[in-house]
Amino acid sequence: MFHWIAERFLNAEPAEQALWRALLWVVLIFGPVPVWIWWERKLLAYIQDRVGPNRTGTITFSRTSRLVPRFLRGKKLRILNGLPQIIADGMKSFFKEDFVPGAVDKFVFLLAPALALFPPFAIGAMLPFAPWPSLTPVADVNIGVLYTMGIASLGAYGVILAGYGSNNKYALLGGLRASAQLISYELAMGMSIGAAALFCGTLRPRAMLAFQEGPLWGSVNGLQNWFAFTPFGAVALIVFGICALAETNRAPFDLPECESELVAGYNTEYSTKKWVLFMMGEYINMFIFAVLGVTVFLGGYNLLPVRWEWLNTNVPSLGGLWGALAWFQYWFAPLIFLGKGALLISGYIWVRSSLPRLRYDQLMNLGWRWLLPIATANFTFVAAYIVAQRVLTERYPQYGSWLALGVGVVAVALFGFVVGRLRKNSLRGGVDGLRTRTVTLVQPPASERRGIALVDPTATPEVVA
Repeated sequence: MFHWIAERFLNAEPAEQALWRALLWVVLIFGPVPVWIWWERKLLAYIQDRVGPNRTGTITFSRTSRLVPRFLRGKKLRILNGLPQIIADGMKSFFKEDFVPGAVDKFVFLLAPALALFPPFAIGAMLPFAPWPSLTPVADVNIGVLYTMGIASLGAYGVILAGYGSNNKYALLGGLRASAQLISYELAMGMSIGAAALFCGTLRPRAMLAFQEGPLWGSVNGLQNWFAFTPFGAVALIVFGICALAETNRAPFDLPECESELVAGYNTEYSTKKWVLFMMGEYINMFIFAVLGVTVFLGGYNLLPVRWEWLNTNVPSLGGLWGALAWFQYWFAPLIFLGKGALLISGYIWVRSSLPRLRYDQLMNLGWRWLLPIATANFTFVAAYIVAQRVLTERYPQYGSWLALGVGVVAVALFGFVVGRLRKNSLRGGVDGLRTRTVTLVQPPASERRGIALVDPTATPEVVA
């Protein structure tokens, strides 16, 4: 059966193959959404010392019915540990009355949830989830990373139109917050991914994965060169992770839907099916940014940062083990890909349960004054290192890489000096609006304190003529 399906697919027309690849990707994205929601609720419950969803799906057998075997009477059988609760919530939302406020712009109001779902599908079409070129990715274009960042910027349109079309001041403020937040953090995210693309010399995600399968640092043959294990890659991964939280409006960056200030933000007026579309878009966005980080920094569908072929050649005594692990990695690559994404999603949830929500000025300060300079300095280091390595390795083959590393450090130091001078010059003759301010409480001396006059409420007030 499997061979017939494979032969049928390989002999199909290119348009039909593209259609099947797209359908497979849709299933891979939509299928785990209930699992992500359930996992977030269960993990938050564990962190907060609660139980979480565990009732729906429980089968309780009667204690007195003769139709029930004795060993099952009075027993409770829990199915999937509460996972059916998520399915029940989705069904309830789709069968409830769909209410649309009378004063909204209906076309924009109905268009916004659809736009919220479009970017993650388009971004994921560039990401390979297995070493099967005929099946994945949906479109293997040579500007995949650039295309990914361009489509990610469209995510702001869904929330902006939701706030504008709702004709509600809280929704409008939420949409404006979301747009400013997405634009601010996209810059640092683009610089972090750009550093990895510059280092491997390609914008094609599959080629970036192939580069990461080479020797670690170009010299450790038994390990793969995952970017997370390089100095610049570790910095870029941290910046990317923080920016991904802001891009998906997750805590502590969930100011666009801050309930203490904006009721529910841009989705205040949405209910039932349209609200579910926004929530599905949020979880799909989480998954897409997680697997994007996996693809760019963590070796994609590779199980471990180990080169099985090299080990099989150089450690033949354990050739059977290396061959079995390589076979497992090849045939179970989609599950490995999903598992790595699940680990990063667990990090999303952990951050949500651990950190309080930022103030809006803190959010902008972090994005513009810290993450963007750090990502730009990291990009500068990579560029200087590559240029210096190509020039110096020809003249000094033994020490070229170390000299190039020193050139990169000097470039970062010069970048930091220039940024510091520009920031210092911008403060002359003016006041920095983002400078941290403190309030000092002063205890006045006793002679300057105002006394408190005690008044008897039963006394008759004096009348002054």
